[in-house]
Order: sequence, then structure tokens, then C-alpha cells
Amino acid sequence: MAIVTGGSRGVGRETCLALARCGCAVVVAAKSATPQPTLPGTIHTVAAEVEALGANALAFQLDLRDENNCVACVKAVVAKFGRVDILVNNASALWWHTIAETPTKKFDLIQSINARGAFIMTRECLPHMSKGRYGRVICMGPPLPKTYKSYAGKTAYYMSKCGMTMVALGAAAEGEKMGAGTNVTGNSLWPATIVESLASENFQLGDRKYWRKASILADCVTQLCAPGCAVTGRALIDDEFLRSVGAVDADLVKYRCDPGFEPPRLLADDGEGGGAGGEGDWDVRRGDVKTLNKDKARSKL
Repeated sequence: MAIVTGGSRGVGRETCLALARCGCAVVVAAKSATPQPTLPGTIHTVAAEVEALGANALAFQLDLRDENNCVACVKAVVAKFGRVDILVNNASALWWHTIAETPTKKFDLIQSINARGAFIMTRECLPHMSKGRYGRVICMGPPLPKTYKSYAGKTAYYMSKCGMTMVALGAAAEGEKMGAGTNVTGNSLWPATIVESLASENFQLGDRKYWRKASILADCVTQLCAPGCAVTGRALIDDEFLRSVGAVDADLVKYRCDPGFEPPRLLADDGEGGGAGGEGDWDVRRGDVKTLNKDKARSKL
């Protein structure tokens, strides 16, 4: 069975449904429990979709900033299902601004949701994975930057998201020490370009033709959870990983938001400070919808 944080919409919802199609019981863990005019989907609507696919589901309202709530989530899962096999640390907060433009309140928010939240959920799940002798920890975090230039304009965000990657790599290292016959792996997962989501829409992250569908990350998750997959301790890029396991055609057409246009790999670090937060063509300011017009005016996308 799997816990997916941020499972009420976007990549989280797609991941819940992809795992359900594989016959996996799914815990939809997210903050949205009641319908909101501006927020499509809740933990209950996605849980109903999971059950419609023939899989068991549990809807759990989760605030990753609350340690007690995180602990209670894992306890509720074990009480219902008796085990935890998969943890997908998907939920996160976005803040793409310079150090000077990052208030402490925003810094604390992204750290508490991204790095701290992923750490607490992983800490609570790993003992159960060890007991069951099987586990998959997957964090939606980037490869660690190859150059200091990649941090430009996104230092606080990278601290939080690379923290998620380190949680996955730490789980991989500790999983290897759990003894013979125990298969607990950890990997981070990152999109090569912008993925279709409510955040992409709300923050107007470029033309939709530059995006891929959220199903590309969900398919990566199911591949990592597939029987016999031995990949561990890796910081993976979605398209590279799917190609490496032979899970997709070379052109990845089925993931394009615009079937006739292959999007550039805007988020894949090119090693020169470009890609995910570099100083080249990818220089984007985002973090507060209320200041969207101002941020767009200062962005290169």
C-alpha cells in the first residue's frame, strides 16, 4: 500500500490513480478535504476515483507542517492496512525568488512543507518498511546542482527541494543496512520540463506547449515500485529514467500537452547553471499569486 502526499490534485492525483491501476491500496494525504471554488479535487474525490478503479483507499487530511498530524497519518495507515510499502513525498510549496526577496515567513513555510515534511513522513514510515522487508521512498526533488550558478534566484527553494532529495538518498543508504532479504529503496524524481498542474496554471509558467502531462511522473513512480526494480540512491530525471528502463517510445509523444510540439527540457540542469534555476533562459520569479504580474514582468520564460 502507498501513501501519496499532496494527492488531491495534479501530480499527486495522477500518482494515486496510476498506483491504483496497478492494484495498490492508496492513502490520499493532502490538506484539501472540502471542495473549494478555486481548488479542484479533495482527498475524498480522489479516494473515490481510486476505489472506482477497484483499489482500496483511505482519505487522510494532512498538514505536513504539523508533526503530530504526520505521525497520526502513518498510525492511521498501519491501523487500517497493517503496513506501509510506498511513500511518495509529492506535496511541496513553491518559492522562486532571490535571497533578498525571501521573507523569513516564506522561508519557514517552504522548509516546513518540503524538506521537514518529507523527512518526518519518511522517518515514520521507514520502521514499518523495515518490518515488512519492503519499501519505496520517492521524493519529488531535483538532482543536486552541479554548479553554484543554479542557485541564482532560487536559493531558499533549492534548500527545501534538495532537502527532499537528500531524504530519499538517506532512505536509500539506510535501507541497504536493514539486512539481507530486505528491499527498501530511496530515489528522488524530477521533471525535465514543467508539468501540467494547478500551480503551472495559477503561476502562468509559460505556454502550455512547453509542458508535459503529470502522468509522466506517475509512470515513473509505478516503474520504481514495480517488482524487480533495483534502482536506489538515484536522483532521477523523469524522461531519462523512463527511457533507461524501456518504458516509453523515444519521442515521448504521449506526455506532450501539445501533441505537435516537443517541449524543451527547461528544468533539467545543463551543468552550466541553466535548467532548474540557472542564469540562462530559465530565470523565473514566482511564489505569490498576488504578485504574479510583477513577477512575470521580471521573468525570462
